[in-house]
Amino acid sequence: MSAEVGLARMTVLGYLEDGKLPGIPKDLPPELMKKAAVFVSIKKEGRLRGCIGTFEPLYFSVAEEIMQNALRSAISDPRFAPLTVDEFSDVTFSVDVLGSVELIQDLSELDSKKYGVLVRAGEMRGLLLPDLVGVDTVSEQISIAKQKGGMAPGEICEIYRFLVKRYSED
Repeated sequence: MSAEVGLARMTVLGYLEDGKLPGIPKDLPPELMKKAAVFVSIKKEGRLRGCIGTFEPLYFSVAEEIMQNALRSAISDPRFAPLTVDEFSDVTFSVDVLGSVELIQDLSELDSKKYGVLVRAGEMRGLLLPDLVGVDTVSEQISIAKQKGGMAPGEICEIYRFLVKRYSED
């Protein structure tokens, strides 16, 4: 298990058992001490059970981003009831560490399996990670990102791409 996934699991289990966020472990790999945006997804029986992340880093390190987003995915995703300690052994975690975003000029610069997308129109923005089951084309990816951002299908927006490093138990 990767350090990223292990940290997510430890954070959620610690909270479910003790009701508080555990401290940051001391001997973390250097890549967890850098700053980056992070998404943490939780699945149960192959289905999404929680997913929360950040467009931009909000904390001082990837480790803190993982811990905060893991906890929010487990107990604060409005689409799901909070995860319980009884369910914990039935769930799997994945952690996506986002690379820097770059504005694209043409849709040919995208690949739904390789790049995530961020769409922006004024204050509205939506993000979709790459290589998601059921999202096979760039147009599907952009459409879903627009929906998530509250944009109309034909709305003009800026489109950014980014790479991710995915760490998963799946």
